[in-house]
Amino acid sequence: MPNVLRLFALVLALPLALHAGGEWPQFRGPGGEGHADDHAVPLTWSETENVKWKTPIAGEGWSSPVISGNDIWMTTSLDKGQSLRAVCVDFQSGAIRHDVEVFHVAAPDSKHDLNSYASPTPVLAGDLVLVDFGRYGAAALSAKDARVLWRNEDLQVDHQTGPGSSPVVYRDKMIVVRDGIDRQFIAALDARTGRLAWKTERSVTLTKPSNTHKAFGTPLLISVAGQDQLISPAAEWLYAYAPETGKELWRVHYPGYSNVPRPVFGHGLLFVATGFDRPEFWAIKPGGDGDLSATNVAWKIVTGAPAQPSPLLVGDLLYLVNDSGLASCLDAKTGEMKWRERLTSKNGIGGQFSASPLFANGRIYFFDRQGLTTVIEPRDTFQVLARNELDDGFMASAAVAGRSLVLRTKKALYRLEK
Repeated sequence: MPNVLRLFALVLALPLALHAGGEWPQFRGPGGEGHADDHAVPLTWSETENVKWKTPIAGEGWSSPVISGNDIWMTTSLDKGQSLRAVCVDFQSGAIRHDVEVFHVAAPDSKHDLNSYASPTPVLAGDLVLVDFGRYGAAALSAKDARVLWRNEDLQVDHQTGPGSSPVVYRDKMIVVRDGIDRQFIAALDARTGRLAWKTERSVTLTKPSNTHKAFGTPLLISVAGQDQLISPAAEWLYAYAPETGKELWRVHYPGYSNVPRPVFGHGLLFVATGFDRPEFWAIKPGGDGDLSATNVAWKIVTGAPAQPSPLLVGDLLYLVNDSGLASCLDAKTGEMKWRERLTSKNGIGGQFSASPLFANGRIYFFDRQGLTTVIEPRDTFQVLARNELDDGFMASAAVAGRSLVLRTKKALYRLEK
C-alpha cells in the first residue's frame, strides 16, 4: 500500500502539458494563435450542407469550444448569470454528455450587452477541464465524469462589464487574469488543488479614470532565447512574466484599455491590439528588462485595428478584422499595408465581428455576429473563396478536430464536415 500511495503522489506531481489530451485544448487552439494548418475542414456549408449535427446549447455563453478526444467542452450561464455551468457535448453524436453547475451566484453584477457571464474559454490539461468565470471563481472538473474537483473564489475584482480573460496552463499551473476597475493582477493556481501558487500585481499604477483600468486579455506563452515568457495585455501596458514564478520581466506602454484580442508571435515580434477607444495595432520586440516602451516598438498602425477579434499570422502576412468588418492584410515584418477590404454581412452591408479568425486547410475564415463566415485566400491580394450562412451569429471563436470544424453560435453548437 505505501508503494501505491507513493506512485499516486508521483502521478499527481507530474507537470500538466499544455496540449495534453486535446486536439483543440484552449482558446484559439494548440498554440493559442488560431492555426489548424493540416486539417481538411470544409470550404462551404449551410444549415443543410456539410452539417454532421447541430445541438442547441441552453443559456448564454461566449466561451469557445475546446476538444479532447470525443469530448467538446464549453461554458454557459443560465438564469441571468446566476447559474454558471460547464457543458460537454459528444463529438460523434452531438449529444450533451454533461451539464454541470459549477458556481451559483445569488446576485450577479451587471455586464456589457456584448459580453456574457460565461465568456472565458476553458482549457484542457490531461484529465482536467479548467474553467474560469472571472470574479465568480475558477474551478477544475474531471474530464472523465465532470465532477467538480475544486473551486477557488478568492481572486476578486470588479470587472464592471463582466468577465472575459481566458485561462492558460503552464506546467502544473492554471494562470488567470484579473484586470478590474478596482484592482489589476495576474495569478497562478495549482491545477490539481486550486491553491494559489503566485500572484503578481500590475506594476504600474494607472492614473486615468477607473473605468479605463479594466482589461480582458488572454495571455500567450512564448519562448525568447530559450526563456519561457507569459505575455499579458492589460490596460495601457503589455507585460511579460516568468510563468513559473510570476516575476515581471519587461513591459511596454501603449494607449488603450478593455483589451480583448490575444497577441500572436512570429518573426521575433509580438503583434498586439492596444484596446478600446481608438484601437491601434503594434509590433513589439520581446526581451529585455523593465520599461521597453522607447526601444522595442518595431512598427504600428493607428487605424483599422480590432478591439475584439484577435489577429492571425500566416507566413509573412498578418490578417486583421476590426469590429465593424474592415479586414486588413499587413506585412508582418514592416507593417506595410497589402490590402484593406470591407467584409459584407448577410444583408450586404459591413458585418460586425467579435470572434477571431482561423487559418485551416490553407484558407482563412472570418466569422461575424450575424452568422456569416467569409473564407479568403491567404495572400497579398484580396480573394473571397466562399461565404457561408448559419441561422445565428458568432461571438465564440472556432475549434477544429480532424476534418471537422466546430462552431458555436449564440444558440447552438455545430460540427461541420464534408
